[in-house]
Amino acid sequence: MSRPVFSPETLPELFDLLRAMPQARLMAGGTDLLVRLRHAPDDQNPLACLERIAGLGVIEEENGFIRLGAAASLAAIARHGLVRRRLPVLARAISELGSPPVRNMGTIGGNICTASPAGDTLPPLYALDALVELAGAAGARRLPLADFIRAPGKTALQPGELVTAALIPAQPAFDVNHFEKVGRRSALAVAVVSLAALVRFGSAGRVAGARIALGSVGPTVLRAGRAENALIGGKLTLAALRRAAALVREEVEPIDDIRASADYRREVAGNLLLRLAGLRG
Repeated sequence: MSRPVFSPETLPELFDLLRAMPQARLMAGGTDLLVRLRHAPDDQNPLACLERIAGLGVIEEENGFIRLGAAASLAAIARHGLVRRRLPVLARAISELGSPPVRNMGTIGGNICTASPAGDTLPPLYALDALVELAGAAGARRLPLADFIRAPGKTALQPGELVTAALIPAQPAFDVNHFEKVGRRSALAVAVVSLAALVRFGSAGRVAGARIALGSVGPTVLRAGRAENALIGGKLTLAALRRAAALVREEVEPIDDIRASADYRREVAGNLLLRLAGLRG
């Protein structure tokens, strides 16, 4: 039996489909969903493909936000001039995500909805204070990304809703835009630990603002607030970063799994912060 596949062209058409077929699965790039379905041959639920819905692939400035349409491909986001100029930490993270075919197919909405602690776009989005825009037949709403992702694979999506965009509020100019991940191999690696760090300098080269987000060190991405606060007001020296790294190791909640031990993740999480020493952009 073949699986029914639908390609609505508007959101109202999609919502009508979801009312009639609440078991339908939403698909944009399909890089995660198709893998799961390949291992579930008895799953014949309909697919609702999103690529024809106008507006879901838009990348633009809008009312004080940079709007990343949920169906925009990761490759399109990484090469977009607005993202490269204003959100370089996100562009850098995407450049390390998977392979070129995965980046060409995968979407920002899919990466968010997968809600993996190892998702490469998530630490930059957390550091950028991203919001998630959701839409359903009853209307639209917005949530901070940190409230939308509740646990591995678990989100605040309600039945009949979809993510329509990630919204990045206007940002100050950061002097350091750093993303790095450690994996078990040098390419196409799932992150054992990942770090997104944004630092802004004020007078006399002292830290005026710091944002630190870590992936794969807990059930969701961690904003290391204690470490951020510890850096503010001082120089970005190795000694200051060592003190902040000790706080990071206290804040993280890693687990043992087949990729790494909790102790290894804790140590690496702190060590990644030390890479910021001397950086100026």
